[in-house]
Parts: sequence; C-alpha cells; structure tokens
Amino acid sequence: MATFVLVHGSWHGGWCWQRVRALLQQAGHTVFTPTLTGLCESAHLASPENDLQTHIDDVANLIRWEELEDVILCGHSYAGLVITGVAEAMPEKIRSLLYLDAFLAENGQSLHDALPPEIAAQQRAAARDHGDGWSVPPIPAAMFYVNEADRDWVDRQCTAQSITCFQQPLHFSDRATSIPEIRYILATGWPDSPFGHFAEIACARGWKIQSIESGHDVMLDHPAELAELIAG
Repeated sequence: MATFVLVHGSWHGGWCWQRVRALLQQAGHTVFTPTLTGLCESAHLASPENDLQTHIDDVANLIRWEELEDVILCGHSYAGLVITGVAEAMPEKIRSLLYLDAFLAENGQSLHDALPPEIAAQQRAAARDHGDGWSVPPIPAAMFYVNEADRDWVDRQCTAQSITCFQQPLHFSDRATSIPEIRYILATGWPDSPFGHFAEIACARGWKIQSIESGHDVMLDHPAELAELIAG
C-alpha cells in the first residue's frame, strides 16, 4: 500500500479530493489532502503575506511532522509549483511526483511568468478591482468545464487567493527533478486548455505523459478513473 499527498490548485481546498481520497482509502492506501494556508477552511488566515513559499512549507511540514516516507506527491494546477518546491526541499521523502493538469515553471519563474500575459493581467486587474489589491477572486467552475452537477457547489466552496502566490518566483535545482518517477497527467476534455503546452514541456524533460478526457477538475469529474490512474 502507498502513501499519497494530494495538493489542490488555486482557490480550492482539500475538499476537492474527497471522492478520490475515499476511493484510495478503500483500496487500503494512506491519503492526506491538506488545505493550503488562507484558503477554504483556513480562509480566516488569508493575508497578502501568504505566498508560494507558505504553501510549499504547508506541504513539506505535513510530510515532516506526519513522518511520511516514500510519498506519492500529486499537485493539481497551481500546485505544480508547490510540489516542485517540496521536491526541492525533501527529495529523499518522495517516491513519485504526479503533475495533474498542472503548471510547470522554469527555475526563477513565477506562475504569472508561466501564464499567458493577458491572463496574468486579468488576475492583477481582478485583485485591484475586487480584492483590495491583493486577493484574486476564484474563476467560475464553468470556465474549467467542471461537470454541470457540481458547478454551483464548486463555486460556493472556492475562496479568493493571495496574488503573491502567483507572483513569487520558484527556485529549484536538480534535486527537484531527481525523484525516481515523475508523471504528467493531462486533462484533454476542455477547450482552450493551456496545459497542453506544459505536457509538451514535461515530455521534453523525459517524463511519462498520461491523459484523461476530462475538464480541469479531474478529481471531481472522473474520480474513479483518476484514482486508478494515480495509483497505477
């Protein structure tokens, strides 16, 4: 049996993994689904000081204090940067990295550097106009092609996120890419996805590429298929 740490993307929380978590636990695996500081049930800790390093520390500290070893670490979307930072900090703890429809940054890049410039500009404008200059409101679930039955629920569950998370550069070395297995899982069921570009980068790095026909929130749309894929 394996130990999984599943990390959510922007605006989400550990709640988004509940279906996949239940399936993996039923199969006998150990599963952790932390919520990153300032989001969802920790929204009372929201602050412009919360940044990418805060979220890297959240996950690294979970692994450290739960005394986890041989971890399968999965990051969705924004958490692609988070798990890279965790791998840099503690590669000896990680068996496998799974990037789920996730952003990849080059050393020294921020998420905004990896985004198309017009989308980064839209997020800065949203923070300025609707988030006191620092808080980015969630993108509606419909834009991520979340299944229709879950859209209202997802919109209720998501919370704003500090723009600093998207602007802080990620620094890493060969330590972060020394993990024995690294996979990229691409969701192919939503138009205009920016993540095909990152799958190409992953392929160029020699990582194993897998795909699933789904909207961006794969863990909600196809939890059984995803649980089987990440446990495989």
